[in-house]
Amino acid sequence: MPDFMYLHRGQGGPPPKAQPSPEEMKQMMQKFMVWMEAMKKGGHLKDPGAQLERKGKLVHGGNKGVTDGPFTEAKDVVGGYMILTAKDMDEAVSLLKDAPFLGPDGLIEVRPIRPMSM
Repeated sequence: MPDFMYLHRGQGGPPPKAQPSPEEMKQMMQKFMVWMEAMKKGGHLKDPGAQLERKGKLVHGGNKGVTDGPFTEAKDVVGGYMILTAKDMDEAVSLLKDAPFLGPDGLIEVRPIRPMSM
C-alpha cells in the first residue's frame, strides 16, 4: 500500500476567540490518542510525525543565502505532519473523517509520497 503524508496546515479561518481550558486540552489530547491508536491497530499509522516549531531558517538556492523564516501567511504554515499507509488517496482522505484535530477551522493537506529509487 502507498504512503501518504498529512500536513497539518495553519487555520483555515480566523483565530479562535479563546484558548481551550486545561480540561478541554486534556479531552482533545485523549480523543487524539484514541484516534491514533485506531490508526495504528488498523495498520495505517506508519510514522506518528511531530509538531513543528514556528521558527526556522530559509535556505535559498543559488547563493545558498540563509534568512530567518518561515515567512508565510498563517494559513500556509505547516504545523506538523504524520505518515500513514492507505490503499489509495480516497482511503487516505476518508481516514480523516473521525480525526479529532480536524475541527471547523482545521486544514489537513493529504499528499502521496513517491518512493525514491536509487
